[in-house]
Parts: sequence; structure tokens; C-alpha cells
Amino acid sequence: MLITLASGATIVLSSFLLFLVQPILAKQILPWFGGSSAVWTVSMVFFQCALLAGYLYAHWLQARPPRMQRVVHLTLLAAALLTLPIVPDVVFKPAGEADAARGILALLVVTVGLPYMSLAATSPLLQRWLSQAVAPGQQRQVYRLFAWSNAGSLAALLAYPFLVEPWFDSGIQSRAWSVAYGVFALACAGVAWRATGAGAPAAQNPATPATEPVPGLGLHAVWTLLAMLPSALLLAVTTHMTQNVASIPFLWIVPLALYLLSFMLVFEGRGGRGWYLGPVARRLWLLPTLAVTVAMAWALSASNGVLHIRIAIPLFASGLFLVCMVCHGEMAALRPAPQHLTRFYLCMALGGAIGGLGVGLAAPRVLTAYWELPGLLLATTLVGLLAGWRAGLGRWSLRALPLAAALAAVGGVSWYGLQYVRALHQGSIASVRNTYGMLRVTQAGSGEEEVRRLLHGTIMHGEQYTADDRRRWPTSYYGETSGIGRLLATKGEAGPLRVGSVGLGTGTLLSYARAGDDYVVYELDAQVVEAARRWFRYIADAPTAPQMRLGDARLSMERELAEGQPGGYDVIAVDAFSSDSIPVHLLTREALGVYLAHLKPGGLVAFHISNRYLDLSPVVAQLAQAHGLQAWQVDDSPVEDHLSFTSWVLVGRSIPDRLQEAGWLLPPTPGAPLWTDQYNNLFKTLKF
Repeated sequence: MLITLASGATIVLSSFLLFLVQPILAKQILPWFGGSSAVWTVSMVFFQCALLAGYLYAHWLQARPPRMQRVVHLTLLAAALLTLPIVPDVVFKPAGEADAARGILALLVVTVGLPYMSLAATSPLLQRWLSQAVAPGQQRQVYRLFAWSNAGSLAALLAYPFLVEPWFDSGIQSRAWSVAYGVFALACAGVAWRATGAGAPAAQNPATPATEPVPGLGLHAVWTLLAMLPSALLLAVTTHMTQNVASIPFLWIVPLALYLLSFMLVFEGRGGRGWYLGPVARRLWLLPTLAVTVAMAWALSASNGVLHIRIAIPLFASGLFLVCMVCHGEMAALRPAPQHLTRFYLCMALGGAIGGLGVGLAAPRVLTAYWELPGLLLATTLVGLLAGWRAGLGRWSLRALPLAAALAAVGGVSWYGLQYVRALHQGSIASVRNTYGMLRVTQAGSGEEEVRRLLHGTIMHGEQYTADDRRRWPTSYYGETSGIGRLLATKGEAGPLRVGSVGLGTGTLLSYARAGDDYVVYELDAQVVEAARRWFRYIADAPTAPQMRLGDARLSMERELAEGQPGGYDVIAVDAFSSDSIPVHLLTREALGVYLAHLKPGGLVAFHISNRYLDLSPVVAQLAQAHGLQAWQVDDSPVEDHLSFTSWVLVGRSIPDRLQEAGWLLPPTPGAPLWTDQYNNLFKTLKF
């Protein structure tokens, strides 16, 4: 009993640390590699591959003699301790045009490679050891520890954004994690010594021939496929919800939490049998899963793929959960005897990695639109056919209803999938996709009212009238009465301007360019530049061609300063905070210091902080105070159809009187934290 509790506690702690280290490290290196997209994508690749490596190591080790298992694993734990604390070395900070992906992978391998691998190996390894230390009739109960493992992961998922990030900076997080890992290493070493000790009965020796035959390759393939589908669907649904339904910060937590919860339910409850096993339970889960799968396919094709948030989020979240329950439930039903549990978990990790890498990395490079989600929904119905057959357990009368429902679901998903294809092309004149997401150019209206828009999911990045007499109009967030419009007009009275723009969109800001002005645009995504040049006229109509500098704006500006080439800007416009995952490295004390180094005396930085879900004005106010500057907020509520409500905050040593009259002084909020590269927290900026 004691070793069971010790093993369970160690597994929970390992899973908690396993999930917690990902955001801790990713957040520390965000400013080094230019924003969240590349860092989170490449980090995901590393952590999935490291998890697979840990499971592979556990599978190899459990087949060795007990003494060798003990020595090897204790050596790994000791080696991992020598790499602590998990503080990224500045030697990995990229210089020039170095390959960011290669740099991120090298940094993660050196910083957390060994600790992560040992954590990943803990759950399968300790379960295997425990199966040898309990009575034969209790061996299958060790699978319940996998539910405990996912409970630890879920706790870390919820703890970081709500408890850890709001109160501790990155340095404290790294040191605290390192201390906790030391506690884990001691606990794991104790369990390893006890479970593989020399006094263990010979019958419990892992080298003893298994009482059940080794599962065949077909079963290995089924395990892998059943793990791959939910993993791929998790990323596909998360992408759809955050980019095409609502750009709500932290929305990604919901599907991931449900994914982990499904593991807990199928491996725990009812004495370890879980809440899926049995023909009746299968039908109770399978039938609503098939129905919701068809509903999700319908939702993709309805209203060009965007339902109201109150319908879409519950629908896709519940659909993902039900699919995870069926797939993970079928896996639990097919789990082998404990002698073979490490190969079971190895297939699970392999399937998860294939699904994640397929949707996270391969799909953006191979597919031109979000085809993976309808394809995965169709695959779900095919799995439903298998589950429907198994639900009858040999009795055709019980099997008929699930099979009929699964066949109907196949037809329904196929039909609505075709409608989704048509909906994607309706109103679109161009679309392109890459790691940063999918860009669409749409055209609506006719005559003088014809307008083109550039969309990234639900976020509009600008629009332009096509009529010759209107195409130079500033639109959307750049109206003449907006903060940036007033600023450019006021500063331009003194002569030609040099303007730096962080973010291009359609190039609407260039509508203010005059002869003699010099505009420099920093844009992360090359395909945005291509779309702006091809489908919109702001760049072509500018009196002087703007300079385009591809790559992350902050990194580009830092390199220019290092090379002794400050921008000498009169105005720097920072417009990058509209999506669900804003680039916080552009909104820190250090970032503002970089902008100020590029400004002329008397120059101003304009932050566009319009956001439906985040209140960023206190953040900018604290940044201004930290640098001894003033911050003035200018809100604009235009009545024209082609203009939008905007909030701009102007930051500088002095604000012209005309701009002061249009807004108000933004005082620092008492007690509000200062955002730095070490500490920044979106949760506290949410508009509740």
C-alpha cells in the first residue's frame, strides 16, 4: 500500500512539473525569438518528441535486469539534476538571420532535455514497477495511476495562468521549478530503489517471461491511431475556436483541459474500469458523439464557418470531449496486461506526436486551408463504425443501432464537409496559409461601395475601397480622428515625417504618407506583405515606396541599434495586439526602451490597444511611468461605416496640446505590475 501511494504521488508530481515547464521556458525565450508563433510551435515539437523519447526509454529500461534498471535510472536523475536550474543561457540568443527553429530546439535540449525525459518516463516506468510489487489480482489497477498522471497535468494547466504567472516572474518560476524537480528526483529514486530492490521476489522480476503473449502489430497500430485522432483533433479544434470563432485569450485552455479529463475518466472510476467500458456505456458515449460530430461539420459550413460564439464554443468543446472519450475509451478497452504496458504507452505517445506534428507543422505547409478539421471529423465517424461494431459484442440486435448511427454520421459529415469547401471559397478572392495561420482576401459590395478586406481568422487586418476616388481613404482603425490619424496630422505640420510601423496589414497607415515622408514597415509574415502588394493599393499608391523589413519588429530594431543604425523616427506605430495571443514581448519595459532609442527628440510611440477582451491601458501607463514619460489615451467612435472604434495610447516626453485636447492623461494604476521581459501577465488585463 505504501509503495502504491508513493508511486502515485511521484507520478502526479512528475506530470505537474512536465506540464508546468513548457510555459515557463517558452515565456522566457519569447523576446529572443520574435514572438509567440515560432516559439510555441517549435516548443510543441520538442516537448512531444521528448515525451516520446521518455516513453521509449521507459520501454527499453523495464526489460533490463532489476539492478541495471536501478543504476541506469538513478544515473539519469543525477545527470538531470546537474543541468538545473532551468535558466536559458544567453549564448543561445539568436544573432542576425540565424535559424530560429534550430536555435529554439538546441536551447530546449540543453536547458531541459534530461529533466523532461526523466519526467516523461516516470508514469509508464513506475506503473510497470508497481505491477511487479502488487498481488497478481491487483496488477491491472496500476493503470489507474495514468488517470492520476493526467490529473497532475490538468492541475498544472490551470495553475500556471491563474496562480503562477500572475504572482511570480520568470526567474522565480525557474528556480521554484528546479527545486520541485529536486524533490521529485529524490522521491523517484526512493521508489526506484524499493521497487527494483534486490529483495524483490523472483516471480516479480521483469525479466521473467510474460504470462500473456506480446500484442501483435495490428493492435499496436490500433493503439497508435486511437491516440493520433484526439491529439490531431485537439489542435484542429483549438485553432478553429481561437482563430475562426473568437480571439479570446486563454480559450485554448478549455479544449486541452477536456482532453486531459477524458484520460482521467476512462482510466479511473468504477474500481479502475473507467466510465467507458462495457457495451451499454459504449452506446451511451458513442451515439451522442456521432451526433455532435455531424453538428460540428454542419457548424463549419454554416455562416461561412463562423457561428455565434455562444453556440460554437460549447459545440466544439463538447464535441472534442466526446471524441476523446470514445477514442481514449477504446484504447483503455484494448490495454494489454501490465507486462506490456510500456509498449502501450509508447504507442500512445507515438500517436499523439504524429497527430500533433501533422496538424501543427505539416498541415500549414501542405494544405491551403483548414481542411484537416473536416477530415478529422470524417475519421471520427469511421472510428465510430469500429466502436459501433464492438458495442454489440457479437449480438446483431445490439449492434444495429450504433452501426446505423455511424453510417448516417459518415454521410452527414461528408455532405457538410463539401458545403464547408464551398463556404471557404464564397466571397474569397484569395487565400494562403502558413505557420502563422490562414489569410483570406474577401471582396464585397459593388461600384463605389466595393471593398476588399484582409482577414486572419476572425481578425480583420484592414480594408480598402476599390474605387479610384476612395482607395486612398484611411479605413478601419486609422481614421483621421483616431489617435494615430491625429498624431500624424499634427506631427506632419512641421515637415516631412519618418514613421516606423510595427505591423503592415493591408498597409492602410500608408494612406497618410505624403511626398517627402519616409515610412519603414516591420512585418513578421512575408505572406502579409505579398497579399498587401497584390490585392491592395496602399503600398503602390504611396508617394514614396515604403521600406519593408521582414521579421520580428523588436529583433529587427535591436539589430539596427547594435549596428549603429537608429531609425530616427518621428512616430513609431505599434499595432499588434488584436488577436487571442498578443506578442507581449512588444509591450514590455525593455521593448519600449528599444522604441525610444529609435525615436528623434520629441518623437512619440503610438500603441493601438483596441481589444474586445483585454484592457491594455494600465500596462502602457506603467511602461510610460517606468521611462519617465507621459501617456495619453485617445478613443475614437466614428459614425462612418468604413471606420471602427479605436483606442490609441500616445507615449512621449511631451504631448502636443492638440493631442491632449483629443484624449486624456493616462495615470499609472496604483499597485499595477510593470511588464518586463521577466514578468508579464495577460490574465490580469482581462475585461470581466
